[in-house]
Amino acid sequence: MEITEAQRQSLLNAARVVIRQSLRGGVRVAAPPTSDPVLSMPAGCFVTLHERGSHRLRGCIGRLQTTDPLLKTIYETAESVLHDPRFRNNPITLAELPRLDLEVSVLSPLQEAANPLDFDPPNDGIYLMCEGRTGTFLPQVARETGWTREQLLERLCSEKMGLSSSAWRSPAARLLKYTVVVLGPEPFETAGGEAKQAGFGTDSAFRV
Repeated sequence: MEITEAQRQSLLNAARVVIRQSLRGGVRVAAPPTSDPVLSMPAGCFVTLHERGSHRLRGCIGRLQTTDPLLKTIYETAESVLHDPRFRNNPITLAELPRLDLEVSVLSPLQEAANPLDFDPPNDGIYLMCEGRTGTFLPQVARETGWTREQLLERLCSEKMGLSSSAWRSPAARLLKYTVVVLGPEPFETAGGEAKQAGFGTDSAFRV
């Protein structure tokens, strides 16, 4: 997937506008119509917020696949990232935004893997289905941690799916993989401020 600089900024700025408006408690922002072929194509995406410097996660929510246009999915996912259940007792505030980095991951269609170990950790995201539960890791997890395939699957089972770390070894386990185009990370608040940011021309939610 090719994403131009203008499209990149449109998607990042869309997420900024939605997050800021949601924190202000205003009317829900709806995605505008677009004729841009990339912004209007169906694609899953994740929106991630980290603390600058420490890189501590403050929220990551996304959709693996959807029939909605990418721009609409960005709008809905950006609103949802503020409600990541892991941070229910420590929600993001409006005053916190200047200390955060924003990242958007645009996903390719899911592809069936031959077996649970059939993926490239630095480049492939993984979506595991096992014992009636599902979980996913973006490829950024492998890049940041250096975990092996086995470690990724073990952590995914134990930390995200509530299963034993060896559950992925079950003959019934099924793995889908995907690639991402990563936009950012970059400071949530950028030079030019809010006026500049406002000038952008399976449907299940997952947290990572």
